[in-house]
Amino acid sequence: MNLLDKLNPVQRTAAMHTEGPLLILAGAGSGKTRVLTHRIAYMIEKGISPYNILAITFTNKAAKEMKERVNALVGNDAVWVSTFHSTCVRILRREIHHINYDNSFTIYDADDSLKLIKDCIKEANINEKQFPPKSVQAVIGGEKDKLVTAEEFERKSQSDYRLSQISKVYSLYQKRLKSNNALDFDDIIFLTVKLFTARPDILEKYQNRFQYIMVDEYQDTNFAQYSLIKLLSSKSHNLCVVGDDDQSIYGWRGADISNILDFEKDFKNATVIKLEQNYRSTQNILTAANAVINNNISRKNKVLWTENEEGRNINFYKASNDLEEAQFICEKIEEHKNTGGSYNDMAVLYRQNSLSRSVEDMLVKSNIPYKIYGGVRFYDRKEVKDVLAYLKAIYNPFDDVAFKRIINTPKRGIGDTTANKISEYAIQNEMSFFDAMKNPECLLELGTRAKRIEEFINLMEELKSFAYVNMVSEVIEYVMEKTGYIKELETEGTDEARSRIENIEELMNKAGEFEESSEDKTLSAFLEEVSLVADIDGFDDSSENVSLMTLHSSKGLEFPIVFIAGFEENIFPSYRSMFSGDLSDLEEERRLCYVGITRAENSLYLTSASQRMQHGQIVCNLPSRFLKEIPINIIDRNMQESKSKFEASGNIGKTAPINAKENMKSSFGGKNYRENPIPAPKNITLDFEIGDKVKQMKYGVGTVKDIRPAGADYEVSIEFPGVGVKKFMAHFSNLKKA
Repeated sequence: MNLLDKLNPVQRTAAMHTEGPLLILAGAGSGKTRVLTHRIAYMIEKGISPYNILAITFTNKAAKEMKERVNALVGNDAVWVSTFHSTCVRILRREIHHINYDNSFTIYDADDSLKLIKDCIKEANINEKQFPPKSVQAVIGGEKDKLVTAEEFERKSQSDYRLSQISKVYSLYQKRLKSNNALDFDDIIFLTVKLFTARPDILEKYQNRFQYIMVDEYQDTNFAQYSLIKLLSSKSHNLCVVGDDDQSIYGWRGADISNILDFEKDFKNATVIKLEQNYRSTQNILTAANAVINNNISRKNKVLWTENEEGRNINFYKASNDLEEAQFICEKIEEHKNTGGSYNDMAVLYRQNSLSRSVEDMLVKSNIPYKIYGGVRFYDRKEVKDVLAYLKAIYNPFDDVAFKRIINTPKRGIGDTTANKISEYAIQNEMSFFDAMKNPECLLELGTRAKRIEEFINLMEELKSFAYVNMVSEVIEYVMEKTGYIKELETEGTDEARSRIENIEELMNKAGEFEESSEDKTLSAFLEEVSLVADIDGFDDSSENVSLMTLHSSKGLEFPIVFIAGFEENIFPSYRSMFSGDLSDLEEERRLCYVGITRAENSLYLTSASQRMQHGQIVCNLPSRFLKEIPINIIDRNMQESKSKFEASGNIGKTAPINAKENMKSSFGGKNYRENPIPAPKNITLDFEIGDKVKQMKYGVGTVKDIRPAGADYEVSIEFPGVGVKKFMAHFSNLKKA
């Protein structure tokens, strides 16, 4: 049998095209890995030396799989197959001395890098609160991805105070890296390009070595990676890139879609081959995907098709709230399982990590095994574990693990050395970590740090007293305020920090639901319920699990049945993409939707909720605009309400005004959300009233329409121009009179 007989005609054409620039536009599920491996095998069979072939992927897993497949086809594993970073490290190990580094350099991971940046911030006499290290790290990494040196960054940032301060850190940071003979992750490609630019003889050496270059997932390359590939291929011009502009979803981390869109401009006389036959999904799923992505302007036209059956319609379910949405998902999972299916067949995808919490809780209650991929489980996320550690320490003063976690979280000047001394004293004197902190003899040994320990003890005693007489949700809010945890994250200002705040708000939502549904509303009962969720992964010894992951993490995977939860405006597409003013942001969200849809093989469920708790407020988001882009004849609509009044309004892009009587339904028992009178919060006063203008961090200035007691806080309804009515917890959201 001929090596290429298993390929379809278009795949075969791509595999046999070995000379000159080649762009293979590989639609979702079109067999691109098969084409790449057969192309390599064909080149070797044709007489091209495997020594002259370089194949670059984005993950070690993909590189390993490609190498194994090539070896199985032709019995030769001499082809250089690796990731961008692995390729560059191999080159730098041999050549970096040419740019005055030692070949025995070390590589700093993100934490090592962050520690060094903190030292540089301190050395530059810059206020760390004004310039959070993670923000500085992100800026420096972004500049390196654009091949901007510290010197170039200094020149271009002179007129901007913030950037000029970061420039000082960047310069110091690079000097410290150099003196430590270390590279950070971004340096690996950055310095390889610098090496090739500074030493044309070294570049030519590798151009002669790699006469045939292939790059997978080309749509995900940044400027530094593009520059590296262009340098290496500029002699032979035998560059083959494989990718799909419709699956370019990593712009937020530096990927530049123009690399694939402009391939023919950058590489003259390029050939373009489109792989449009899909082997994964039913035709209805592909019809939905094609219809959605066709609304993007910046793309190369292609239409996925399949010889598979037409298949089931897309199922859209609109629940009355997020818990009902999670219940629907679990019911469908059980339906599939009870009819002979496997849990492994199913995946629940979501735009934001915080959306997983209600689904996880319902999976636990339904006794359904699951695994989180591409991220940590909700209750295992750092910020959630930090808050729970405070609650555990308040409840149980003998919980040494909890106290060690929070003693310097957020930072209060109690370092590891001090904590270790306390721990040693506690062990030697057979007492708890907290009792050791309070011991006068131990405090004496701590010297100048004793005052900070005493302040921490007083804080914990205050939190314990508050927790004794208040509800769990009130305690969480009080802990966040008194410790300054939220304030520190707000100051950091990164996407990661905002995500952490969202997860803390989601934990507060969980506490509120617990208080409404549980007979025992004590802190101990809450911690017990949360512990059940946190530990449930081990309840089933089988390998069968429903997969939970973000849409970004799902890329490259496939499942017979896919649920996309939170299919709503302000969530998917995200609020930021809708109102950034940059069309490319919304187009990337649409590409993410395309990726999510094409993960499904046989069945696709899109779910939304009429109302959900989001960012500490109850919101009524409209169904996602992407729903209207799917042909109506292939959608089965299953609405909890007989008529979707939010869809009928046509106000896509706005949050619907909230009607307390019609929409504020409890998640438990269907009772009206405001049926029972709630007393005014204790120790909270507002400097505004109905009719006043107030300022909110995200939406700006709006008019107060309603103020109601809400347990530990006031619930405030605010109308914002062009946005509509939003609800906030006044104290938690730090609302101020404008």
